[in-house]
Amino acid sequence: MTYNFDEIIDRHHTDAVKTDRCKALFGTDDVIPLWVADMDFRTPDFVLDAIRKRLEHPILGYTVLPHNFNSALINWIKKRHNWQLQPEWVGFVPGIVPGLSFAVQSLTKTNDHILVQPPVYFPFFHVTERNHRVLNYNELKEENGKFIINFDDFEQKITPETTMFILCNPHNPGGRVWKREELLRIAEICEKHDIIVVSDEIHADMVLPGNTKHTPFASISDWAKEHTVTFMAPSKVFNIPGLISSSYIIANAGLRHKFVNFLEASEMNNGNLFSYIATLACYEKGEDWITQMLNYVQGNVEYVVNFLKNNLPQINPMIPEASFLIWLDGKEFGMNTEDLHNFFVHEAGLGLNKGSVFGPGGENHLRMNVACPRKILEQAMNQLNDAVYKKQTASSK
Repeated sequence: MTYNFDEIIDRHHTDAVKTDRCKALFGTDDVIPLWVADMDFRTPDFVLDAIRKRLEHPILGYTVLPHNFNSALINWIKKRHNWQLQPEWVGFVPGIVPGLSFAVQSLTKTNDHILVQPPVYFPFFHVTERNHRVLNYNELKEENGKFIINFDDFEQKITPETTMFILCNPHNPGGRVWKREELLRIAEICEKHDIIVVSDEIHADMVLPGNTKHTPFASISDWAKEHTVTFMAPSKVFNIPGLISSSYIIANAGLRHKFVNFLEASEMNNGNLFSYIATLACYEKGEDWITQMLNYVQGNVEYVVNFLKNNLPQINPMIPEASFLIWLDGKEFGMNTEDLHNFFVHEAGLGLNKGSVFGPGGENHLRMNVACPRKILEQAMNQLNDAVYKKQTASSK
């Protein structure tokens, strides 16, 4: 079937974070919301149909994990990522960010140091500091329009108290699909210092056409397999984040025992029946939808990149290899981070994520979500162009 990604769907007054939190975040509802990382595309019909089918039964009672839930995940990862999992390695977790927090709490101690690579998905900071651990920063460098890892600094930032490294693979907000040799170098350093790796791979299925395939960190070596906690989910690629369905993959029995015991003690080891049903539908019927969606998103990325190049060259986009997010460098505007963000909101009418929330290296940047119908994106870019023109005209008088 052919999916219609040009369909414009009004999400206002549906309790959608993207629309209904604009006033709180931006101070106004009068913005095109291009911020939080979900898509404005209709959730696939095979997901909605599976939920409707279940609703034909009149009782929504306590529900166990379907017997084929883990096997569907295992088959999906083998097919898409060439990684053969064992059934005992995998299990359900109610969201990747909660999973990150559970990993921190169950596998590290209070005041342990945890290494992260900013600018990066900001909940990495929250799950560390709010659980009374200490952040260590290995700041990413930009080279030829891409983020790269400063491996000398990576090792230097490891202290005797560092026990965990949280990896964003693929990277958010930069969209890097880390190469195998980069992951191997990470593993080499972490092995040397006996560090557990927690790999957030929520964008694993969001690699855009023409780019290197995603490599699960735990698949690169025997050491990585035994020292990694991996999280994956269908939520980004199939636009079902509201159903809170994710999975952990932990090959090492000792780590898995600690993690699962924590889940069970916290009564956080179960989901809801709709998250189970939707996940199964995604992994059993989602291949064609992914292909069409990624092609459409790639077209949106190319549209934004070309528009900026031809009309607003002072904004430098980092072209993503994965995801529907574009990291925008606005330093050439000559504004500080706050003024740049306010200009986009109040002059251009665009709601983007402020770069500074992603940590050091995020100053003077914005994160833009392009997973929306092309007409919305065209309107957004024209509004930005008009706002810049007005600002330039006013300053020249």
